[in-house]
Amino acid sequence: MKNVIFISPNFPTNYWQFCRELKSNGMNVLGIGDAPYDELRPELKDSLAEYYKVGSLENYDEVYRAVAYFIFRHGRVDWLESNNEYWLERDARLRTDFHITSGFQTDDIPRIKYKSKMKAYYEKAGIPTARYHLVDDEKSCMAFIKQVGWPVVVKPDNGVGASDTHKLSNEADLKRFLEHRGAGVPYIMEEFIHAEVNSYDAIIDSQGNPIFETGNVTPMSIMDIVNDEDNSIYYIVKDLPADTRKAGRATVKSFGVKSRFVHFEFFRLTQDQEGMGKKGDVVALEVNMRPCGGFSPDMMNFANSTNVYKIWADMVAFDKSTLDTGEHAFCAYAGRRDGKDFALDHETVMEKYGSSMKMVGRIPDVLADAMGNQMYVATFPTKRALDAFYKDMLKLKKGPK
Repeated sequence: MKNVIFISPNFPTNYWQFCRELKSNGMNVLGIGDAPYDELRPELKDSLAEYYKVGSLENYDEVYRAVAYFIFRHGRVDWLESNNEYWLERDARLRTDFHITSGFQTDDIPRIKYKSKMKAYYEKAGIPTARYHLVDDEKSCMAFIKQVGWPVVVKPDNGVGASDTHKLSNEADLKRFLEHRGAGVPYIMEEFIHAEVNSYDAIIDSQGNPIFETGNVTPMSIMDIVNDEDNSIYYIVKDLPADTRKAGRATVKSFGVKSRFVHFEFFRLTQDQEGMGKKGDVVALEVNMRPCGGFSPDMMNFANSTNVYKIWADMVAFDKSTLDTGEHAFCAYAGRRDGKDFALDHETVMEKYGSSMKMVGRIPDVLADAMGNQMYVATFPTKRALDAFYKDMLKLKKGPK
């Protein structure tokens, strides 16, 4: 029986399902988290052979001692994972320190976490990337901007999601950013790409081959959603486009990805752009060596009539999965922001779209910046029906004339 340590199995709230499927595959699942055991949901308790509560998952020494305890109690650990971007570096350090070879090690982190380091691997895969500059002083930033033009995008070179990401449109924006940027944080500046975000989401076996593939489309910029406190929408595609599949598989090979759930983000150009390509072309954005965030795994299930939690657990246990996908559909996410006067209230939305709804609920405050406050997940057989849903969900009441 394999020993699997799952870090933070209670958060995100849907991740207990990874543990359930690991247990159903005969794994000995050991959880480490900062929530009291009594507060864990019953399904998670039932999935864990043992749980070790730490005071803080931020405290490496505490988590290190928890892993050491499990090794003392259960023997060699075969797998350690959180499937969480926030803990990616810490997971790698733990694997390295305890000689757990089934995942990324500390030496792997720069190429998979630093946006500037990713560029070379995209180039190796033959996929264009935005020109960039590592932020230092105003003079050198302006020299770069003279090459690529306004606007530019700045973000932490090693960052999570769209946190601390800014669009700079003029010299005043640049001066303001340089004055208020995080102290000691390396930032990357990139030329602005006119595009929507398309993703390649896959579960990869130990040979670097996909055993499940899908993708999503984000018509709105996550950066703008966070910075402008806007609503959040994205959807899982009904069928993965061939060019996204090709780019995703090439990226898997270039980065040497094995035995992981991945979420690779690409730009699909919305207009011709010099040095990048023609309208509709797929170009690189960044790699994320974990599942897409929020309720995306559940949405993948709804869109593909499958169970990605089980497929991932099958990869861990058997390095393959025989679970088929069923009927495909578009799966839409709409995260509405509190305080907006929507034309359709919650009751009307449910009356009109209730038969299509798969999930409805409040988003935890820690995720609300990027995902909105009230979420709706629904499936639709056609793009036309999907578009009509978004139009209804985002429409605001008309003000007085």
